[in-house]
Order: sequence, then C-alpha cells, then structure tokens
Amino acid sequence: MFNEATVVGEVIQGLLPSFPYVVCVDDGSDDDSAAVARAAGAVVVEHPFNLGQGAALQTGFEYALQDPGLEAVITFDADSQHRVEDAVAMLERLRSGEADVILGSRFLDSRTKISPLKRLVLRTAAVQSSLSTGLELTDAHNGLRVIGSAVLKRLHLTQNRMAHASELIQQLAQIKPRIVEHPVEIVYTEYSKSKGQSLLNGVNILADLFFR
Repeated sequence: MFNEATVVGEVIQGLLPSFPYVVCVDDGSDDDSAAVARAAGAVVVEHPFNLGQGAALQTGFEYALQDPGLEAVITFDADSQHRVEDAVAMLERLRSGEADVILGSRFLDSRTKISPLKRLVLRTAAVQSSLSTGLELTDAHNGLRVIGSAVLKRLHLTQNRMAHASELIQQLAQIKPRIVEHPVEIVYTEYSKSKGQSLLNGVNILADLFFR
C-alpha cells in the first residue's frame, strides 16, 4: 500500500472475519497508512521508501513464506476495489484441489462497470499476454489472485512498478502450475481511479507490453 490511510482500515476490517492473517506492505507511505493498518489488525511490513507495487508484492511473498505452514497467499489491493466474497470463493477453489493458482478476471461476468476504452485496453493487453506466454487469460492485469505456497516459492518478481503484473504471468507460464480464472468484480470508485485505475494506467500497461 502507498498512502492508503483513507481506506485501508476499512479494507482490513472487511477481510479479517474471513482471513485472520492480513499482511500489509507499506511501500514508503508518507501518510498514516501503516499506523491505520496496524490499528485495524494487520501485520505491517514497511519499506523505508517507495519502491513500487512489484517490490511490495515480492516483500509480502517473502514475508509470508517465513511461515512453514503457509497454504496460500491472496493478493488483495488496499484501495477497496476488490470484493472479499470473491477472494473467499477463489480460496475455496484452490483448497478443493482444482488448481494451484486462481487468477481473478473482471471479464467473466457482468458485475464490473468499465468504460469501453478501458475494456479495449485491458483486453488488448490480455491478448498480447496470451500470445507471448501461451496462457489464455482474459484479464492478465487483475490484482486479485490466490497462489498456492508451492508455486509462490518459485516466484521472484524483479520488476518493481507496472511491469510486475506481466512478469508474474510470464513466470507462471514457465512454472506451468494448474491455473484457472475466477469471475471477480472490480469496484471503480473516484478514489481507486485516483490511485492508479485510470485509463492512463491502462495505456502504461500496453506501453510496457509492446515497447519493453
């Protein structure tokens, strides 16, 4: 999380009844995000300065793997755009043995309200990702994921910023775990848009895919 003091407490309180172990990686926030997250009941791991979302994810993965009894991690954005009930259903699918990795997709049902242009950008990114990795995904840049511990041990993100989502999919393609997509809702609020869910963010994703 980065400067999410406005919403992170409510997000954590919503998660805890279903997920008692919530870890927040504070990516060098200069507001009260870390204190708010602790007060809400999360374990907080702090970066001394802002390193980017990819670095925050890798820090969270490494922290979680310190637990020898770890079953899986769920990546869940701090800006309230994800639904707890979607995460619960995704974890149930992993626990059933259906797959090793469950990836959220906003394009598998009609709940997510998204502009036509942003839909085009994200679907183009998904097609490009499928062509480059061989994984036929409908939503390659969805932040809600459930990753089993055996797969998690083999992931190592080195792209700190926007490119981390593409890197994660590329590494999954190399590891070849059993992957399924699960329909999820992305809640686009004015707040979440201001935190990086704008169309410009989608354009940055495309630029990363085609010009790296």
